[in-house]
Amino acid sequence: MSPPRLRQLVIAANSLDTADALRHVLGLGEPFPDPGVKEFGLVNAVFAIGDQFLEVVVPTVDAAPARRFIDRGGEGGYMAILQTDDMEALRSRVDGLGIRRVWNIDLPDISASHLHPADIGGAIVSVDEPRPAGSWRWGGPGWRERSAPGRFTGAIVETPDPDELARKWGLVFGLTADKGRLFLADAVLHFHEGPADRMIEFGLDLPDADAVLSRAKEKDLPVEGRSISVAGITLNLAV
Repeated sequence: MSPPRLRQLVIAANSLDTADALRHVLGLGEPFPDPGVKEFGLVNAVFAIGDQFLEVVVPTVDAAPARRFIDRGGEGGYMAILQTDDMEALRSRVDGLGIRRVWNIDLPDISASHLHPADIGGAIVSVDEPRPAGSWRWGGPGWRERSAPGRFTGAIVETPDPDELARKWGLVFGLTADKGRLFLADAVLHFHEGPADRMIEFGLDLPDADAVLSRAKEKDLPVEGRSISVAGITLNLAV
């Protein structure tokens, strides 16, 4: 099993106004509204960035897990979706670790499993195996034509015990944590000490970061250095 890729990061927000703001500030293409998320009590917007994806989910019912997430700690980083090249082996590994799979699907073009956040910690983690490897059902039809240039460089997860959480995530993916970091095939996950399990930052490499920062200031979003705060997440732009 090769190291996983980071394919999608998700923000839970109170309104799709967050998606509109992100589209304008980051210079993204038209989003895909996935009707399948109604199953989870959500509406959403999925933006393609290179061959990765930024999703905003908004709860529509009080019983939605995303509603409970927001009520507990506010808007913020809700889910990380990583791509594996061996779903069978990864599911076996997860089951052997005693980590519950709370949702599973096997379609001709993709298999996916959501791991219970109480078991893995830090966020809802989904492990997906698309077929072929470069495809992505969750991006919607024609996502390549709607994709904006750029890529995710990683994410930061806060937790009271970062070494332990990094070790646990590493066990799932067959990776060895290095000073609170996990090196994926195309990104780095950082685990920092904080008061609660929470994904707090997404790293982005975009072609015109200065223009992005200018648009964020025009939108009156908090900007500090090369970082933008929106809906409980810091977007850290690569130099």
